[in-house]
Amino acid sequence: METLPAVRLYGKRGSPQAYAIRDFLQRSDIPFEWVELSTNEQACAELGLENLDDSRLPICIFPDGTRMEHPTVRQVTEKLGWFRNPSRSEYDLAIYGGGPAGLSASVYGASEGLKTVLVERFTVGGQAGTSPKIENYLGFPKGISGADLAERAREQAAKFGTEILIHRAGVRGEFSTGKGVVDLDDGTRLISRVSVCATGVEYRRLGLPNEDKLFGAGVYYGAGASEAQLCGNEQVVMVGAGNSSAQASLHLARYARKVTIVMRGERLNDNVSEYLVDRVMHTPNIEIIPRTVVVALHGDVMLQAVTLRNCDTRQERTIETSFLFLCLGGVPNTEWAKEVGIVRDEEGYLVTGPDLRKFDPMSESWKLNREPYYLETSMPGVFAAGDVRHGSIKRVASAVGEGAMTIAFVHRYLASG
Repeated sequence: METLPAVRLYGKRGSPQAYAIRDFLQRSDIPFEWVELSTNEQACAELGLENLDDSRLPICIFPDGTRMEHPTVRQVTEKLGWFRNPSRSEYDLAIYGGGPAGLSASVYGASEGLKTVLVERFTVGGQAGTSPKIENYLGFPKGISGADLAERAREQAAKFGTEILIHRAGVRGEFSTGKGVVDLDDGTRLISRVSVCATGVEYRRLGLPNEDKLFGAGVYYGAGASEAQLCGNEQVVMVGAGNSSAQASLHLARYARKVTIVMRGERLNDNVSEYLVDRVMHTPNIEIIPRTVVVALHGDVMLQAVTLRNCDTRQERTIETSFLFLCLGGVPNTEWAKEVGIVRDEEGYLVTGPDLRKFDPMSESWKLNREPYYLETSMPGVFAAGDVRHGSIKRVASAVGEGAMTIAFVHRYLASG
């Protein structure tokens, strides 16, 4: 792929606004240079600012010389030419969520002639896009970063004609047999014959005081690919015991003085692939603290320390750190489904196909004579794919497979109408 000139991002450490832009650029696979300002003199010399507390920070300088002061992520996307309005009044297929499942559905849908639009609330890639390296995805024996994989998929989808609307989210929907109408948060309305929900999951929160306040200022959700190089000579804490947290810990260990994995379980092997367990156990600057949870976050403007509690002994200890990464499993993004009456399981995941009989035994929500297709929700013409679906396997490969499979059922649905 063509190497583009880098965007330069200036800001001070612990700035949530700077983190949001840095995270967007990293996950979008856009070359950028982070310039951390640490003194008033540097701020003046580099940017002509009076001090580090200048309200114009962070500042983005683009390859064409454009300078944007205290920009939002939306403004950055507009400058990059990535923010656009839908070109059609109606589509064959609307896909909500730009992770592996949504991108896969958009590639197969558009390549097979469906007028396709994909809506993503932040940037393409979903949680997979935050992974520093995916090693068990078919066809990439040396591994590939989540951002690179997502960018390749985005290019592929666009090549086949998918319209991609980023930094947008659906706020309400009305679905009936033959048509879906979804209002986006910027007032845009999308109409489509078929809808695919691939909205994935949100990382679970700790639910502690200061957590929201310190987000982007020491508290991060996911693998922290954009923050790894900022962790030099630091002790960082990773909470969670899945493949994503193990892979992130290995990546962080290349830069940090020490990586501490905190987990509720007894053994890393219970939820992590064997090849990752072996690497973690043989990385000297990674320690594992089992049967432990985080119970307090310390710091006013930036994270300064975390308090841990042993689940068995109830003993507590405090670790000084400026970096806490949380990979705590997911909460599905399906509140919209509750509002329109689409069947969900007890955790909020969308129920599809044959599983509907278990969660909706009287078939009260299904009005057609035929059985629902395998990936079809209780609303005819609304499908689900990837992590948001009840019973899905939380792997990139399975999400890509479900996205592709969904299009086969979409064609059946359209042909039957």
